[in-house]
Amino acid sequence: MKLGQKNRGVIAAIVSALFLGFTPVFGKQAILVGFSPFAVVALRTSMAAGLLLAILVFFKRKYLYIFSLGLLGCILAGAINGIGSLFYYMSLERLNANIGQLLYSLYPVFVVFWSFLDRQRPSKLTLLRIALAVASVILITNFDSGEIDLVGVFFMLIASALYALHLPINQRVLYEVPAPTVTLYTLLSMSAVVVSAYFIFDPQFPSGPVDWTPVIGLTLVTFLSRLTLFLGVKNIGGMQTALLGLGELVITITASYFLLGEDLSFFQWIGVMGLIASLLLVRFEKQEPRKGPGGWLNWIRAPHQLPPDIPWGPHT
Repeated sequence: MKLGQKNRGVIAAIVSALFLGFTPVFGKQAILVGFSPFAVVALRTSMAAGLLLAILVFFKRKYLYIFSLGLLGCILAGAINGIGSLFYYMSLERLNANIGQLLYSLYPVFVVFWSFLDRQRPSKLTLLRIALAVASVILITNFDSGEIDLVGVFFMLIASALYALHLPINQRVLYEVPAPTVTLYTLLSMSAVVVSAYFIFDPQFPSGPVDWTPVIGLTLVTFLSRLTLFLGVKNIGGMQTALLGLGELVITITASYFLLGEDLSFFQWIGVMGLIASLLLVRFEKQEPRKGPGGWLNWIRAPHQLPPDIPWGPHT
């Protein structure tokens, strides 16, 4: 693999983590000003998907093309991540933003499990980094400083597992499809799930004047983080992108301290340092090999011949 490709993937994953770090902070702020968790996730996902769709329609129509099984993969990934997003914001209603995001940061462990089922073997260094990350999260989530809502913890772990599951699915599609295309159809599928859930289960909206700043901020970080996330997955794989994504914790902890007044204990800060060490070890990682035939996601494969009658396809 060319060094430039790895660097692009690492930079994209770090930038994605930077934006994702603000997600729980803006989400918590939106809930505090009166939006329900279902309204928050429906608004931010649909607005981000609409923004990306408008940009591609008017400026980059070639990215609208996707082969049928790739589209099905994006729909599956988007539906899974959409359900995970619902659990994420229901958990965020119960937990502090920093604790919630620290629990959510266990998703690299789930990524290893899902990827292993798809015939990706983690390296020894990857396993070491995951062990370090898990130990750090255990320190971070020590419950000495107060009561932790166990339902909120359970919801966040479900969200983490589902987020991890959508990464290897999208990684398969990204072998054949540009990152903006995957981002668009995944976001549109997520929107279909979360907007439907909002109208079916919790069609509430704040009454009277409401501050839209947190929702707008959440929409922008969702849009930017998703685009850079899949660019990272395309270049360095889902597992390494997930591990680099732990950098979002540093952003979340800092932003939640200054914007929400949330702080961490001494042992929790030691856990944060352990996570940072896990991140820095990425420079010694090697690129994950692309898989041959087999694996539970092997059905997501591009046709040998792209349709010649689509004027806005990638061949133009």
